[in-house]
Amino acid sequence: MIKRIAITGPESTGKSNLAKSLALYFNARMVPEFAREFLNLLDRDYIKEDLLTIAKGQFEREEKIARLTNEFLFVDTDFLVMKIWSLHKYGKCDPWILDKFKNHQYDLYLLCDIDIPWQPDPQREHPDKRQYLFDWYLNELSKTSLNFEIVTGLGDERIENAIRFIDKTFK
Repeated sequence: MIKRIAITGPESTGKSNLAKSLALYFNARMVPEFAREFLNLLDRDYIKEDLLTIAKGQFEREEKIARLTNEFLFVDTDFLVMKIWSLHKYGKCDPWILDKFKNHQYDLYLLCDIDIPWQPDPQREHPDKRQYLFDWYLNELSKTSLNFEIVTGLGDERIENAIRFIDKTFK
């Protein structure tokens, strides 16, 4: 049975790098972040309705890649990211995203801490709200009793900490 591991957390916390590194280490597949590709192709600023398109694209991509794997699937960005992004930016979240967050759960959530330096990027919006957003992620994961660990550390230490959590959970 596939063990799905969501890499989640605020922007610029190393989610993409962690997902790639873990997939490589475990010789597994990863699901890249759909939002980055979608936003790169837009010739305008994104709007609230785009977040549902992004969430559905992420889900379709995850399901397609899941059919190609047999042990671990590392997912770069999940429905918690979509939920918080929607609520923070627009004050509301599409019911489809809320339903997926509630019902499409992962075997383990790796919440990336904000202990790494902010990396500027045109798609990133909140360098001054990192603690606020991290606390929001932590609160959401805690109140839903989902299986999660907070991943800390710089460089290889961060990857090693994540590997240790995965080994503890599944081995």
